[in-house]
Amino acid sequence: MGIIVQKFGGSSVATPANMKDVAKRIVKCKNEGNQVVVVVSAPGDETDELIDLAKQITDSPDEREMDVLLATGEQKSIALMAIAIKAFGCDAISFTGPQVGIVTDDVHGKARIVKIGGEKIVKALKLDKVVIVAGFQGMDEDEDITTLGRGGSDLTAVAIATALGAEVCELYKDVDGILTTNPKVVPEAKLIRHISYEEMLEMASAGAQVVNVRSIEYAQRYNMPMRVRPTFNEGLGTMITMEAREMEKLYVSGVTYSKDEIKITVYGIPDKPGNAGVIFRAIAEENINVDMIVQDVSEEGITNISFTVGKDELKKSLAAVEKVKAKVGIKNIMIDEGIAKISVVGVGMRSHAGVAAMMFEALSECGVNIEMISTSEIKISVVIDKAKTEDAVRKLHAKFNLDKI
Repeated sequence: MGIIVQKFGGSSVATPANMKDVAKRIVKCKNEGNQVVVVVSAPGDETDELIDLAKQITDSPDEREMDVLLATGEQKSIALMAIAIKAFGCDAISFTGPQVGIVTDDVHGKARIVKIGGEKIVKALKLDKVVIVAGFQGMDEDEDITTLGRGGSDLTAVAIATALGAEVCELYKDVDGILTTNPKVVPEAKLIRHISYEEMLEMASAGAQVVNVRSIEYAQRYNMPMRVRPTFNEGLGTMITMEAREMEKLYVSGVTYSKDEIKITVYGIPDKPGNAGVIFRAIAEENINVDMIVQDVSEEGITNISFTVGKDELKKSLAAVEKVKAKVGIKNIMIDEGIAKISVVGVGMRSHAGVAAMMFEALSECGVNIEMISTSEIKISVVIDKAKTEDAVRKLHAKFNLDKI
């Protein structure tokens, strides 16, 4: 019997009826001769509701206590899922993240996994039980509860699959798999049946929110096969592995976008060595991830730097820059909340010239101005006016013939 790790997201366990449907699917997998470990998220919008509850008390709730609060959502799910599976005549047992030995660093709100123990899980599997584990949570070395950040249940599932040497880690979602773009914007979006870790990582970091970025990094590091599957139908979804050769035939395999970023521009910086380092060191010390960075051409020894961060990091980013404002000699700080990032991703870019030209031409054709540009070997990202996002996505999807794959 092989070990299969299955992860079910919040929409998959949003209601008791959904939970029973998921439980049937889990029992079916078990009855097919597999050892099954299940990772679940908090039901529905419970995490958002818990955050809102805390924000009704204070705009800046303590990060440690927020982790204690948010971890309760997943604990509700594991108990209910175990109850549902047992109701179908299959033995099951639920564990929290700390109970199965998920140890993290002490960065509350987006902790990183340091180690994971699988002894309790292995013991329960030997007793022929389905094991249900709370996603998104762990504990630090002081045994304080920590959480892994948005989408952290994906990371929990991949980490457990790796620790157990599972055959595959299946992530069940409310979509058919990884699509060429958001079908709500482009109804003609197509299912990508196979994709490489590298491409999936670029798509996720560029705004595709189907799979957590850190879970892909973890899977790639340990070569753990991942499959993104729909919860409520029998579709096979998308397989994510080390290589997906058929994707090399395409210039671009997907168009992604994000409206969750803000541009910060720091004006009047004396253009001398070390000043940019001071600014971005202050930001790094707050555990803030900076995405795109552009520095203007220096004029009369003065320059400006623009960079993008997630909306939820705005206050901390501004505070970090303010700390070094006098030291660096910064004249002014401006923010722009009306931006979006659009990216085209594809391993075919390595062997096909002209992708950037096609992208910029397409944006020009629909009247979209480019504010910032960032590239990698297999991705081109631009920052544009948020109001133009949907038009730009539709134009790019058609330009690269993604409705015909």
